[in-house]
This record gives sequence, C-alpha cells and structure tokens, in this order.
Amino acid sequence: MPKNNSRTWALVMNGTRCRILRGIATAKDDALTELVLRSEFRNLRDIMSDKPGRSFTSMGGGRRSAMAYSSDPVTEDQREFIRQVISLLDSHRRAGEYDRLAVFAEHDILGHLRLMLPRTLRDRVICEVPKNLLQLSAADLRDAILQELNDDSSLS
Repeated sequence: MPKNNSRTWALVMNGTRCRILRGIATAKDDALTELVLRSEFRNLRDIMSDKPGRSFTSMGGGRRSAMAYSSDPVTEDQREFIRQVISLLDSHRRAGEYDRLAVFAEHDILGHLRLMLPRTLRDRVICEVPKNLLQLSAADLRDAILQELNDDSSLS
C-alpha cells in the first residue's frame, strides 16, 4: 500500500458528477468521508434554445445569415463543471488537507482535466485512471481505488 494514504484523496468524476473521497486508506467503509458535486442539469434543447442570432454581411446589400455556435455547448458545460471541481480541490489544497490526489475519470473528462489542472494540483496527482467508477457504492468505490493504488507499483 502506498505510504501516507491518510493524506491521499481520490477524485472520481464524469462530465456531470464528481465524488471526492478524503483520507481513503484510513476510513472504515461505513465512515468514508466524501464530497459530492453535481453540475447544473441543462438539457441540450435548453442550451440550444438561446440561438446565437443573426449577423449582417458587410457587403451584399444587407443580407442576414444565421450565426453558428462558436463551440460545442455540452463540452463547454463539462469544462465549466471541471473548473468548479478544480476550484474546490484547490481550496482544500491551500488549507493543507491533502498531499496526494488519485484521479479516476471518463477518458474524455480525464483529457480535459489534464489540460485544465494547474501545476499546484498536477504536482499532487499520483495516478490517473480512465475509468468511470461513479456508480459504485461507497465501500466498493473505496475498495476499487485502493486496488488501483496497490496495483500501481510506482506508488510504493
């Protein structure tokens, strides 16, 4: 088992939900401390209902044409959720509550997270696992995380 797991937290997330397990090696199954965040639920239809509008061409007698979205609205929502998670993790880091962070996330979210994570948090990451473990119970999630940490021989 990796050393000092009492100061190791685990981030488990997808594009809409996040679970942060605190002190993963010291808590008993029934006493696991967990922070849970959920993104604001927005239906794609609701996002797309605010159309970007129309623009006028500078030439051609004042023709109007529809404007396209500048980015994928669902991806933008996911990025905003990742920013919220990062902000929460950073505030707890500044408070000195953890030293190491294990990250478990869907493949795409893990990619966005890698790009967005500031160096102060990136330096604390001990492993990145492209798995969605959110559906697991608290006890099963703890066991799955500890198994991943035990399997990673570079953490010893």
